Amino acid sequence: MIQQTPPMGWNTWNTFGPEINEQLVKETADYIVSSGLAAAGYKYIIIDDGWSEPERDENDHLVPDRKKFPSGMKALADYIHSKGLKFGMYSCCGTMTCAGYPGSYDHEYLDAETFASWGVDYLKYDFCYHTGTLAGKYFYRRIGMALANCGRDILLAACSWGMEETQEWIKTTGAHTWRSTHDIQNSWASIKSITKQQVKMLPYNGHGCFNDMDMLIVGMGGNSFIDGSFGTNGCTLHDHKTHFSIWALFGSPLIIGCDIRKMPEEAKAILTNKEVIAINQDPALNQPYRVDLDRCPEDMLVYARLLEGGDFAVGVFNMSDADYRFVFGLDEIGITTNCGKKAVAKELWSGEEQPLRCDSFDLTVEPHGARLFRCKLVTK
Repeated sequence: MIQQTPPMGWNTWNTFGPEINEQLVKETADYIVSSGLAAAGYKYIIIDDGWSEPERDENDHLVPDRKKFPSGMKALADYIHSKGLKFGMYSCCGTMTCAGYPGSYDHEYLDAETFASWGVDYLKYDFCYHTGTLAGKYFYRRIGMALANCGRDILLAACSWGMEETQEWIKTTGAHTWRSTHDIQNSWASIKSITKQQVKMLPYNGHGCFNDMDMLIVGMGGNSFIDGSFGTNGCTLHDHKTHFSIWALFGSPLIIGCDIRKMPEEAKAILTNKEVIAINQDPALNQPYRVDLDRCPEDMLVYARLLEGGDFAVGVFNMSDADYRFVFGLDEIGITTNCGKKAVAKELWSGEEQPLRCDSFDLTVEPHGARLFRCKLVTK
């Protein structure tokens, strides 16, 4: 299968960790449809670590936890499919998953056939408890080959955390997405760190195999579960809007991590902004690039991306703790004084047109702030 755009959906881990069950998953699937999130593009319902029994059965098959998932995974997949959604699960390349459940090491083909028989559409594949005698690329090639021969189209979401220069070999594995960093935390520091780590990763993103910057923390409150720790560490909805803008512009998968049944309306408004999502899902899938690299301070980021049909996106991000005035021209983007065209810029959060003088942006952005524009060229 070929993945045409970054996948969108919801994952259990960030809020619930291994404390999951089929009722939670069904309720979330119901709400994704009724709330309009599915209509906005969120299709995958993904069960993360903690879904299985602690041991395989007598035939070496993985077994769903009988208390958490009494109806079994095939029935749950059928329920999710009946809603017009897709079903995602989790495994690991090692002998155990990160939470200590059976991993797929040396069982890749058997597990791929099991997942296919259950109706799985998406597999997140982690990097814990693997033997150090083999490079990570070999584990992901194994599961990639197994999934390609299991008789069902299953999206492979490789989760090797960017280790061992993942970007240099991941496209040899058949993976459709690849994690470029360690796990996100519900904090501004984590958003900032992951964003800055993307500078060297962006050239490897694109058609068929998307750079996964990890799950969205939009809408997460103090009851979150990430790596066993609770709390927001000062992260605000304002920070989350900037976070969503960056993930969208950079072409990361958009996988929600909050409890969507309880998220505030402000968070839902961020997650369902159609014009921001359209940047992420743009079919041209062109690489974002940094503008004004030499003149901007380290914490001031300006990125652009050519879109299908000749529009282009511009993201202006103030990662610092003080206001900053951004002034930059469009010559690096490809618009010159004598080209006979001028740009018209619409800011996608406010809906307002941004005045441009001499084909230049001049705007002040607040701390942790973002301005995301869709620009059109018109005849002067």
